[in-house]
Amino acid sequence: MSNICLVTGAAGGIGKAIVSRLAQDGYSVLAADLSEQKAQATIAGIPGSGHRAIALDVANEAEVASVFSDAAERGTPIDQVVAAAGILLFADNGERPPIIDITLADWQRTQSVNSTGTFLLLREFLRAASRRQIANGRFIGFSSVAAQLGGYRSSAAYIASKTAILGLIKAGAREAAALGVTVNAVAPGLIDAPMLRQSLPPENDGAAASNIPLQRLGTPEDVAGAVSFLIGPDAAYITGAVIDINGGYRMQ
Repeated sequence: MSNICLVTGAAGGIGKAIVSRLAQDGYSVLAADLSEQKAQATIAGIPGSGHRAIALDVANEAEVASVFSDAAERGTPIDQVVAAAGILLFADNGERPPIIDITLADWQRTQSVNSTGTFLLLREFLRAASRRQIANGRFIGFSSVAAQLGGYRSSAAYIASKTAILGLIKAGAREAAALGVTVNAVAPGLIDAPMLRQSLPPENDGAAASNIPLQRLGTPEDVAGAVSFLIGPDAAYITGAVIDINGGYRMQ
């Protein structure tokens, strides 16, 4: 039986690419999104077998716990997790709001999905790993170049939520090591996916790309390739790391 990999945010632009790539790599994918119908569309036609689509709100503690318990009861426990679900909220005028204009409701919703959602997935995965030995156990969180650069643009709620993931990944990596599980993250830059298109119309692609050393926007497939590496056997000795996928936009 192939490994079972849970991918959240599976119906998003990057999520779809990850699901497709992992299916090509031979994993059975448990595709999760707020809409089960959209998650089902994501796995339609992908190679391999054992794929399944579910509805999941990663900010809901009970739902996250249920995903892991249900998978175990089915005899298909989760071996890898890709926590790709995330949101970026805008002001009513469609602009990225400065801190003084961010509502408490938008702040809390952003944290609950992006950072708390990642925490709930990691916590439940490690609880499962403490109950059974997981071969090639992997957890991949999603940060962002926005977290690494700070306030280069507005949307402080998003930046803060993605910065929290950087710390969570390191703490999780230390605790997960004894369980034989690696915990890493990816930090995408400007990726040509629906979230970026919320604030970057195609006619501005050239100007955006001119600030990137590789002179292009990233693709969802670029991100999927990095995730594939971190989940695969070649990354067995990598934990607590963050892979930047930004075309050189931000270099350490």
